[in-house]
Amino acid sequence: MEVTKIGSLEYKVEVDPSVGMRVPVRIFANEELFGKMMLDRTIQQAVNVSTLPGVQKNVVVLPDGHQGYGFPVGGVAIMDAEKGVISPGSVGYDINCGVRLIRTNLTENDVRPKLQELITDLFESIPVGMSKREGCIHLSRSELDEVLVHGIEWLINHGYATKEDAEMCEEGGCIIGADPSKVSEEAHRRGAPQLGSLGSGNHFLEVQKVDKIFDKEAAETMGIPNEGDITILIHCGSRGLGHQICTDYLKVCEQSYQKYGIELPDRQLACVPNVSEEGESYKKAMKCAFNYAWSNRQTITHWTRKSFERVFNQSESDLDMKLVYDIAHNSAKVEKHVVDGKEKSVVVHRKGATRAFPAGSSEIPQKYRQIGQPTFIPGSMGSASWILLGKPNSLELTFGSTVHGAGRLMSRTAAHKNYNYKQVIEQLQQKGIFIKSMTRYDVVEEAPQVYKDVDVVATISHDLGIATKVARLVPLGVIKG
Repeated sequence: MEVTKIGSLEYKVEVDPSVGMRVPVRIFANEELFGKMMLDRTIQQAVNVSTLPGVQKNVVVLPDGHQGYGFPVGGVAIMDAEKGVISPGSVGYDINCGVRLIRTNLTENDVRPKLQELITDLFESIPVGMSKREGCIHLSRSELDEVLVHGIEWLINHGYATKEDAEMCEEGGCIIGADPSKVSEEAHRRGAPQLGSLGSGNHFLEVQKVDKIFDKEAAETMGIPNEGDITILIHCGSRGLGHQICTDYLKVCEQSYQKYGIELPDRQLACVPNVSEEGESYKKAMKCAFNYAWSNRQTITHWTRKSFERVFNQSESDLDMKLVYDIAHNSAKVEKHVVDGKEKSVVVHRKGATRAFPAGSSEIPQKYRQIGQPTFIPGSMGSASWILLGKPNSLELTFGSTVHGAGRLMSRTAAHKNYNYKQVIEQLQQKGIFIKSMTRYDVVEEAPQVYKDVDVVATISHDLGIATKVARLVPLGVIKG
């Protein structure tokens, strides 16, 4: 394996052609983060992806990159839509895991005196972890199928969302082409009781304040004009339904790839041709999980607004609790990108990577077309989160993508060896952060120290010009599994 440093923030990886590498790997990271990627299988996994049929141009590893299931988290790869493959492991188990940001007209001075009451109310209203009360809304089979097909539109019709919520969501909160008949009975069973739940792991809801604004125009357009303003960040995905869909179709691909003459460097990259019967079925099921995840975050948004209404004795309208944007970071979508000087249709696999389209893109809401697409980097309880803005360089360098988080430095097992619950809680208390969690285990596994420095990751994205800094947010209170 040969690594060439191209610039201060870019490395190019090439190997002997006998390995089957079809395109080079480009890694966007500073020297410190690149060195940390070398410590696990991040780079080798990217090289493995580069050998898949139909892969185009290059495989990208973003500065938050780390080892994942087959495909590196913080990775992006595009496949020819006609001759390439689609890979469930390259999307991930939590299909359409994503982030949404809600703004308010409250300030830290308004919230701080009622912080514990607010976080407690949120914790009691929104199921987290392996709570016996799985979700805010339990769906019948027919209702679940309507959500899988129509996404947020179903919630609008039932009083849990507004048309403005849908407009501020990627794909308008509903991607076309979902087919519940391609979703297994087990996935249906798991999804029916979980709508409106955070889950466990690194998923959370944070009440935050705007710490610093870097792009005043963009911040004002998003409705967060002042430092000290209160926002709410929600990070979760498609829950058990999405996990089961990935599990089901990984098995399908593992049983099918050989009949298409596909050779795999790693069984975790099991894939099928994008236009095959198996590939079409996976895409239809995956789109169901997309619609479920947007609906899940929207349901949590509804109950968040109700908690704020109770605690502050004001209406949602009075509090001006509007959705800034909702964006996925585990997906596979057909998009058009320039390859070898020509625009072509490709399947963009983003695993732990967020769209970051520039101003003028038709795929982003009209409200943001003059400035670019908002993207979010969630932190980890005690660390900052970031709002970024998609820029033209993303189309050239990263297929319209940027980072989705800080990226893990330490496995969950290692976190338990190095930290304990008391340590983490004391550190959060010293920062004035109040947390409610279902278990102690998730708190330790998600300690801020087990992640890369989110400020460094945001700065690299900014310096590359793929998504630039708008505002830095810091947590006041957190609920998690």
